[in-house]
Amino acid sequence: MYTLYGGELSLFTRKLEAALIFYKAPFELVPKAKADATLLETRSGTHQVPVLATPENWLIADTTPIMGLLDGRFPGREMFPAGEHGVLVHILEEHFDEWIARVMVHYRWHYPESAKFASLRMAMGNEAAAARVAEWGPRACRATGTGSDQQRQAAEDEYVRVLAAAEAQLQETDFLLGDRPTALDCIVLGGLRAHTNMDPDPKRVVADFPVVLDWAERRADTWTGGGDLVPLPESTAFARHLLGEMATTYVPYVLGNQAAQHAGAKAFHANIYGEEVSYLSRPYPEQARQMVANRITALDTPGVVSDLLEQYKLAQAFSK
Repeated sequence: MYTLYGGELSLFTRKLEAALIFYKAPFELVPKAKADATLLETRSGTHQVPVLATPENWLIADTTPIMGLLDGRFPGREMFPAGEHGVLVHILEEHFDEWIARVMVHYRWHYPESAKFASLRMAMGNEAAAARVAEWGPRACRATGTGSDQQRQAAEDEYVRVLAAAEAQLQETDFLLGDRPTALDCIVLGGLRAHTNMDPDPKRVVADFPVVLDWAERRADTWTGGGDLVPLPESTAFARHLLGEMATTYVPYVLGNQAAQHAGAKAFHANIYGEEVSYLSRPYPEQARQMVANRITALDTPGVVSDLLEQYKLAQAFSK
């Protein structure tokens, strides 16, 4: 039995929950607030969620490596397929993990109704605790670059384009890269289930996409195994849409963060949607970028992936 410690309003908790459902792994979701937080943080090495307790009583964190571990335990149900497809999945999952996640933060904390809903739910109805949670939200928005009206609107427009592309794709295939799920589906489902189909304000946006809504609430979890991914280099229209967006958003962000980390800077600026935007410099986006680069380097024949990266102007973002 696996135990997933986290929260129902946590993007990465719900991402890993989606993966565990796809693996058909026996698990239970336990709110961190009901666990021994000191023990979890000491043994996992992080205060963040989720933390997964394995049957061996390991306590491990970071959803992407966790799925790499679980892929080896549930053959035929891997969330990161082998070879070039695995690289594509990792690139697109990384885009959601480190870039699209800012949209979730914006929707939750810049809209009063959603902020009140989320903070009270996280604090289990304790208004004093909810007030402390709500104080954190605006700081997180500034750190992730949605401080200006221009960036807030651009983030919302970007997410609506993602929803529209997913709505079209899910009418053709069962999942976003074909007829079987991957880590990309997990992060998209995590965002829907923890944030945009949970919080009141973005939930009204998601309501305009009934196929996505049905997929998140019912259809995705009916997968029984099997199915193929659309072959490369074409992949799906959804994948091509994401790759086409990344060059002007994710790339300047992640390269700016990389330079700031190397310089020891606490913040950096990147030109996003025609505006110079300030971001908090963080170690993890650089670690995550390196994980993708390592996966590319490990390919026996990287030709198709190299061509895709050049085609979509992404090669520099994932170079060693």
